[in-house]
Amino acid sequence: MPKSFIRLVRFTGRLGLAFAAVVGLAVLFLVLIVLTDGAGSGLAAWLITLGAGAAAALWRGRRRTWPKRLVPFVPVIVAAALTASVCVPTAPTERRYPPALPFATTQHWRLATGSRVAVYHYPPAAPDGTRHATPLVYLNGGPVRSISVLDHRFLRRLASQGYDVYAYEQAGGGRSDLLPMDQYTIARSVRDLDAFIDHLDKGRADVLGFSSGAVVLTRALADPGVAAHMHRAIIAEPGPMDGPTARITGQKGRPSARGLAPAMAGPRSTHVPRYAVAFGLMRLGLLSPGTGLIGQAEGDNAFKAADLGSDTASGYCARDAHRIPAEDTAQNFSFSAAASLHVDQTIKDSPSIAPQLRRSRTPAMLMIAECSAQVRQWETSVLADDPAIQRTQYLPGVGHHMWNGLDDNNERASAVIDAFLQGEPAPLPNYPTRADIPALLHDHR
Repeated sequence: MPKSFIRLVRFTGRLGLAFAAVVGLAVLFLVLIVLTDGAGSGLAAWLITLGAGAAAALWRGRRRTWPKRLVPFVPVIVAAALTASVCVPTAPTERRYPPALPFATTQHWRLATGSRVAVYHYPPAAPDGTRHATPLVYLNGGPVRSISVLDHRFLRRLASQGYDVYAYEQAGGGRSDLLPMDQYTIARSVRDLDAFIDHLDKGRADVLGFSSGAVVLTRALADPGVAAHMHRAIIAEPGPMDGPTARITGQKGRPSARGLAPAMAGPRSTHVPRYAVAFGLMRLGLLSPGTGLIGQAEGDNAFKAADLGSDTASGYCARDAHRIPAEDTAQNFSFSAAASLHVDQTIKDSPSIAPQLRRSRTPAMLMIAECSAQVRQWETSVLADDPAIQRTQYLPGVGHHMWNGLDDNNERASAVIDAFLQGEPAPLPNYPTRADIPALLHDHR
């Protein structure tokens, strides 16, 4: 056998062992990140990994001559360099808030709960001078996220119909101030809503809650003290309202654009090792939202719209996969993945609110999208347990983000809202009713 071939085999074997050593040290580092919950920006895990690698290299080189003793350290140095990239911030560690919107003035209100939230006010602007006396409060989805430009456009449309529209970004979202991580709870969100209506000082308010904002609204309706401050409630595409509902796995609406739409363009924090590891392990539940690997402010600064990936596409019907509108601008977009996960976990950990919701008396309407990516039972559970829901509006041809600017979707959504708030006949059939729930689920609608 030629000596050159033998040398090649030996070199390949040594290269394979070196590669295995690098991979092994990287895996050890990730395990230690989880075990230490990212303590010290990951530095604790990195130092232990480096120490273990150096000890193994010393042991392997103990019988070698001096120059060759350094060879086992090469994989350690490579692994140390790779894992060090997880420990070094590349986004600002102090919160960088989005700049002011060109079309709306941002106010900041200090609520009685201690939350300091960013507030947007769209006064009535109907061409015919119509002014509805009851203020309309909007709760956006997220849960800890900026209000998108797409949503702002819809709120302006409601104002053009004579509504006095107020919206606020929930604590930690958008231009609102951050909270300590353990204070991001669904209970705090409900208290903030109550405090916001009280701060308005305009009597009872109509409230429109969308997605996770609809969850806040649903739970507020189950609290008599908070519900007393609401005139009418619109629950649009709600997520799970409590722990038992969150554990339901079932069907969704008609097919969404998830998996069909082109990948979102733009920068991604998840292309950076530090944030890919942090957000990935948090999503898997292996790191706590309050992890020491990245601070809350740094995580908020780092997260980009493209990091949402197929989550955005899931808000649209399959037929709209190749014409999904730009929901937001890079300057306005803000999402706190860690705080949102913490809020979601408090919902999952909460007991059933069905007994309290069954005592609700606030007139309410449920809005459901045909191509909803939400589990249908999340929506039908609200319908089944809230006796004060007076009508349900099933909007055909739209996904989870019902007012999306495509075709006449905004007009149809605003017509449904306007008719309910003014006590006028519904523009769509009252469907599904409570009696229709089994058939809705059976027909996979």
